[in-house]
Amino acid sequence: MPGPTVEMEPIEPQSVKKLSFKSLKRTSDLFSPTHAQLAPPDPESKKIRMNHKINLEYKGIKSTREIALQQVNSATTEASGPSNVLALSGSGDSSVSQKSGAQNALVVGPSLQPKARSDGGVSGKSTAVINASGSSERNFSTSAIMERIPSKWPRPVWRPPWKNYRVISGHLGWVRSVAFDPSNTWFCTGSADRTIKIWDVGSGRLKLTLTGHIEQVRGLAVSQRHTYMFSAGDDKQVKCWDLEQNKAIRSYHGHLSGVYCLALHPTIDLLLTGGRDSVCRVWDIRTKVQVFALSGHDNTVCSVFTRPTDPQVVTGSHDSTIKFWDLRYGKTMLTLTHHKKSVRAMALHPTEHCFASASADNIKKFNLPKGEFLHNMLSQQKTIINAMAVNEDGVMATGGDNGSLWFWDWKSGHNFQQAQTIVQPGSLDSEAGIYAVCYDVSGSRLVTCEADKTIKMWKEDEDATPETHPLNYKPPKDIRRF
Repeated sequence: MPGPTVEMEPIEPQSVKKLSFKSLKRTSDLFSPTHAQLAPPDPESKKIRMNHKINLEYKGIKSTREIALQQVNSATTEASGPSNVLALSGSGDSSVSQKSGAQNALVVGPSLQPKARSDGGVSGKSTAVINASGSSERNFSTSAIMERIPSKWPRPVWRPPWKNYRVISGHLGWVRSVAFDPSNTWFCTGSADRTIKIWDVGSGRLKLTLTGHIEQVRGLAVSQRHTYMFSAGDDKQVKCWDLEQNKAIRSYHGHLSGVYCLALHPTIDLLLTGGRDSVCRVWDIRTKVQVFALSGHDNTVCSVFTRPTDPQVVTGSHDSTIKFWDLRYGKTMLTLTHHKKSVRAMALHPTEHCFASASADNIKKFNLPKGEFLHNMLSQQKTIINAMAVNEDGVMATGGDNGSLWFWDWKSGHNFQQAQTIVQPGSLDSEAGIYAVCYDVSGSRLVTCEADKTIKMWKEDEDATPETHPLNYKPPKDIRRF
């Protein structure tokens, strides 16, 4: 037997146009880039939501004004019988119950507003106005209930601007490195003319020229414990100079390419050099033996500093990382990957346990010994930063490839001066580049080594006052935590 017949629902005839639109909508839903995005906020619904939230939050809480008004009205009622009564409900809406013969309008003015905010009450910005018709308005402004949070960012102290007071010329090539003598009587500079020159700090006169390198001298350091000076260059050589005999007495062989940076350990007779072979090498000063080859970077090691306690060695590289090294085992302790570009310069604060590192993207401050990221400096120099230095007063100087010399407040990260070096006559404008920056031992003078073959000395402007050079500082709205 045939089964019961099922009636099919008639298919609604649809035009080709309607079917095409359906298909388009489906495709749009599938492939639209805004598919996962939320709908744009509706300001009207947000306003309703905020009012509802305010009413819920302050439901049942009476402000100081409401309590004062109730006391005034109850006193008036007892004294003169029935009159205008202000009945304020807990929900925040005011209503007026008018008794016999009441025509006067009651306006709550500023005289009854509380001076300070009571416990649990809203601030006295909202006003209740009751007119003769019996209606009431309650204007809650959102700013009345927002908690005002002062900026926790430290305000920088006023600092006088720095000025260039001396230009020293004598080198025949780019000046690439500088180091001060611990006695603060002389400083040395290394250049692309393959010489090391020693200058008097006070007068700026040339005292001595040392030759021996066959390529540009990229790194210099003067020992605090011995009468030695150390130099490193693009010729793969690392030399030790005896300053009593004024000649090279040792060479440290091992680098496979140019040596870009150099540092002396403050308490042990160790020398650290980093170069284009992506390795930081640790040398025993006296025996010339390579103690460690600290390998782990993927590109040139271009900045290094040392400290007496762990991490004793910190290196920055063109691979955009900073590494902390364990000097006992020659192994990496920590790798910081916050920078996006080469870390060409680093500066250890003389007294605080923190350091700054400079890259073309940003200047960042890190804590020691754990390496926690503290904050970025509040401006961007927007150039390759070749060198940086910081003194005990908390003035940090950074020298850029475009000849810009910026001065920063260490604590707040505020950039208080943007100086631009002037090339010496006969040089091209493109030779305005700063390759090395160093403070003297007192921290009151700054020496910059530049691409126009000059050495410039800077000091604070004694004539400047907060009135002539006001502090132009705005606390940051948002701090990037990376």
